[in-house]
Amino acid sequence: MKRDLLGRRLVVTGAARGIGEKVARLAAARGAHVTVIGLEPDRLRDLADDLGPAASWREADVRDGVALRSAIDEAAEVMGGIDLVVANAGVVAYGTVRQTDEASFERVMDINLNGVFRTLKYATPHLERSRGHVLVVASALSFMPLAAMASYGASKAAAELLALTYRQEVAHLGVTVGLVHPSWIDTDLVRGAEADLPSFQGLRNRLPYPGNVTTSADRAAAAIVDGLVRRRSRVYVPRAVLVANWAKGALNSPLAWPWARRFAARAVPSLEREVSALGRHDQVTPSTDVQVAETRSS
Repeated sequence: MKRDLLGRRLVVTGAARGIGEKVARLAAARGAHVTVIGLEPDRLRDLADDLGPAASWREADVRDGVALRSAIDEAAEVMGGIDLVVANAGVVAYGTVRQTDEASFERVMDINLNGVFRTLKYATPHLERSRGHVLVVASALSFMPLAAMASYGASKAAAELLALTYRQEVAHLGVTVGLVHPSWIDTDLVRGAEADLPSFQGLRNRLPYPGNVTTSADRAAAAIVDGLVRRRSRVYVPRAVLVANWAKGALNSPLAWPWARRFAARAVPSLEREVSALGRHDQVTPSTDVQVAETRSS
């Protein structure tokens, strides 16, 4: 195992499971001091224990600026500073624009976009001191609209522009900023959507490559950690997502519209029926948000 992060001080949000957990484990194995931040204290505590004395954990919701700022400042105090940040926390909601409720849409935006803003804002003083690097986990859907994924896609497209703007703002401070664009990753988010909405997997299968493949969380984490080491400005998982970014003008042009219209006409009715039958728009996750989602569905 390479030790190319030896002594580097890393903060990961949304680290209790999925990509965030895998990034924390791999970075620690490669020598980093890691603070994991998230919503599941038992899992975070166990993760930090597994990672050893160079790891710590803080419970904080990226929707709560006071709690998140405190967690980031405490991480810097414990580790003696912050060199690297992975802004990873994110959620998904179900339903088309006409179907989803306002609260679910706003929740996705608050976590996936505002949560990134808060993470960047409160990490900046520490990153300035270390001339550090931050990676914002966006999505392939940052530049490729997909029917029935409006809230998620909008939040990730906005997070991309936020990160690109922030990159300009902190360049003179010596801070560098990168974006991660995963396609479908084998995490609770994707598995949960497949379990809740039977048509979701069929929709994915009809997409052109790489939209029709699922990448392991280990592979995604390896790409992200390599991106931290090399201070990359873009990380694509799988790498073929790069082509979609280059081709986004064509993908969203009048030339592609006939295909997109046919694709959506086939996918949307069944997805809307399944969301209606499900009785909720929030994806129920194994965190403290479970109670919120169950309350809204009752």
